[in-house]
Amino acid sequence: MEVILIKDVENLGYANDIVNVRPGYANNYLIPQGFAKAATASAKKVLAENLRQRAHKDAKILADAQALAETINNLHLTLTAKAEEEKIFGAITAADLAAALLEKGVEVDRKNITVDSVKTLGEFEAVAKLHREVKATIKFAVVAE
Repeated sequence: MEVILIKDVENLGYANDIVNVRPGYANNYLIPQGFAKAATASAKKVLAENLRQRAHKDAKILADAQALAETINNLHLTLTAKAEEEKIFGAITAADLAAALLEKGVEVDRKNITVDSVKTLGEFEAVAKLHREVKATIKFAVVAE
């Protein structure tokens, strides 16, 4: 069954994509939750017209995301944590990285940051998804307080 995604769906597609899914997944989950709508002929025409009109705006959004990615790639963050013998108490999370980036004047939603479990001192990297085509690498160091 073809559906038009209204919102981004993890591991399926982005908003305004036309994707093929099983009928049960579409009828029981995607459509009732408001993530998609049926891809009828008229809905496809409306989508094509909306995408044509939005192409200019998307180019500006992509350029802004690339500029933000360049800024993030040039930053090196230092996070402090209580530690004992190279192990920290707790873990460094995406929320911690989002707060550290905000202090540097860069606003990124914590939900868009992917970081592996950081439970020791040292140098690490995380990935920030800024746009469907743009990802930035956040380099950070964890030091003891």
